[in-house]
Amino acid sequence: MRRVIVRRSPVHGKGVFAMRALAAGERVLEYKGEVTSWRNAVRRHRREGVEGHTFLFGLSDGRVIDGSRGGNSARWLNHACEPNCETIEDEGRIFIHTLRSIGAGEELFIEYLLATDGPQDEDVRAQYACRCATADCRHSMLADAA
Repeated sequence: MRRVIVRRSPVHGKGVFAMRALAAGERVLEYKGEVTSWRNAVRRHRREGVEGHTFLFGLSDGRVIDGSRGGNSARWLNHACEPNCETIEDEGRIFIHTLRSIGAGEELFIEYLLATDGPQDEDVRAQYACRCATADCRHSMLADAA
């Protein structure tokens, strides 16, 4: 039986939802896509992407996984300031693990902790506004808003 499904999210756009109960610490997904340089990914995003919306996932070695190219369901994970999943990097791959037990039908969330180039003016902050509505919401998906 499949563990997750992508469908419309009440938080934002599409989201990833548990199809069955998931145990705390369970590896649920791998974030897949084309592994490339940041330079290539940013160039492509400027050409083809939507401002304020990205499927880029940075790796510790300076490369990036571009989920818009050969990506899977993991690219639809939404941000929450109190996530129920975490990302773990292992040898250049990103895996999504649950932080706690998750019930069937519950949406899976990670904390994005995004970074942007240049000043964070009101327009930039608005593009990366958080919609999670948790009790401790930071109102931003940006790392330095924490």
